[in-house]
Amino acid sequence: MIEFLLTPIVAMKRRLERARLRRRWKHLQALGMRIGKGVNLPASTLIDDSHCFLISIGDYCGFGEQCHILAHDAQMNEYLDATRLGRVVIRESCHIGARTVILPGVEMGPRTVVGANSVVSKSLPANTVCAGAPAKVLATMDEYLDRHRAAIEAGPTFDFENYDINVITEKRKAEMVAALAGKDGYMIGGYDLMLQGKGGPILTSQPEGGEDDRETQD
Repeated sequence: MIEFLLTPIVAMKRRLERARLRRRWKHLQALGMRIGKGVNLPASTLIDDSHCFLISIGDYCGFGEQCHILAHDAQMNEYLDATRLGRVVIRESCHIGARTVILPGVEMGPRTVVGANSVVSKSLPANTVCAGAPAKVLATMDEYLDRHRAAIEAGPTFDFENYDINVITEKRKAEMVAALAGKDGYMIGGYDLMLQGKGGPILTSQPEGGEDDRETQD
């Protein structure tokens, strides 16, 4: 039996989420913050609103949940009557893991990946994978991608159109659970659809009409 996944309630909720996020992005941009296209900037990202004009995020960057981006540090204010300010420049195609804290005065990327729960207190070079508190270089981007390419070849893999959370059936959930017993796997083919607004997170500069209308099948 074929059924449409997006019920009116689910569709309305998604539209409201889009509207709230778009309003927030426009507010930050009106205050002077630069946000590129194709950026995944969740509602849970804490932005230094008072100095967001010092923050620049390049195209196609992505942030995990509950990241912090800070452009000022007032910890010494009581003692010195002074607050440290610093620009935060995140170049294109950087991807930041959940609950990472980015401190004032740093530049990242382009093409820098930062692991979850990291603290970025100093600038990070382009084409690297970094993690830790403070974040340090762990590998080059080529090393990182080669390792994952080999793992993708070894499988298991799941195609996005059939296994994305918005369309996956109970049968396919069970298949995924079984296939991932004792090993990791990969979801394949979702990035282009995500840029079109068909599944995945809401991105900046995404088509307004990009609601996910895919169907689930038994």
